[in-house]
Amino acid sequence: MKEEKSVISILFVEDDPNLSMILKDYLEMIGYNVDHAEDGEVGVQLFSEHAYNLVILDIMMPKKDGFTAAKEIREMNQLTPIIFLTAKSLKEDRIKGFEHGCDDYITKPFSTEELSLRIKAILKRCTTNYQLATEPVNETYILGKFVFDSSNLLLKFEGTERVLTRKESGLLKLLCINKNNLLPREIAMEAIWGENDYFIGRSMDVFIAKLRKYLKPDPSVQISNVHGIGFKLQVKNPE
Repeated sequence: MKEEKSVISILFVEDDPNLSMILKDYLEMIGYNVDHAEDGEVGVQLFSEHAYNLVILDIMMPKKDGFTAAKEIREMNQLTPIIFLTAKSLKEDRIKGFEHGCDDYITKPFSTEELSLRIKAILKRCTTNYQLATEPVNETYILGKFVFDSSNLLLKFEGTERVLTRKESGLLKLLCINKNNLLPREIAMEAIWGENDYFIGRSMDVFIAKLRKYLKPDPSVQISNVHGIGFKLQVKNPE
């Protein structure tokens, strides 16, 4: 059984001892409970033993890099938000990071204030169901032969259940709210990722492709592309 912690707890995985000491002290000073791991292998082990509200992962680490660690963490838990720290600014690394399930990406060097603001924004974003203020309370949606239980991140189809990731569920919910109508790309990116740029757009396209694959067993349910503008979840009535 995972150990429950009384305050917001962060798993911080970074192999640079100086940076680790500074950031751990800073995060604890502003009120977080922080466990530090010096490499990805130890980080994954700690995550398997404790409950965390957030994971901060360096990418370039010995024994197990950040991408590999994030993949293994996502296999254990789809919900805990992940921030990647990296000295690289290549767009391929950012895209790879989002594809491995990260929620944000900070390039070194960065200020402690920036890190603090990003943590607050992610924790706020990830504790909501991505509901817009004007949308209905309903959390269950019927899509052809599918039943989508957004509260529990479940997509059900003819006696089977698929557990969605937080982002998959949030994106599908937005599509459901706008069923048979256009969902603009910018609105989806701001609602699910909290920002709107090229890298987020590429990541969102990956998630749309995954949702299409999940919905493929029922041809009456389709996600269509409105090129350069957005997406439309179309559900055809049975004849």
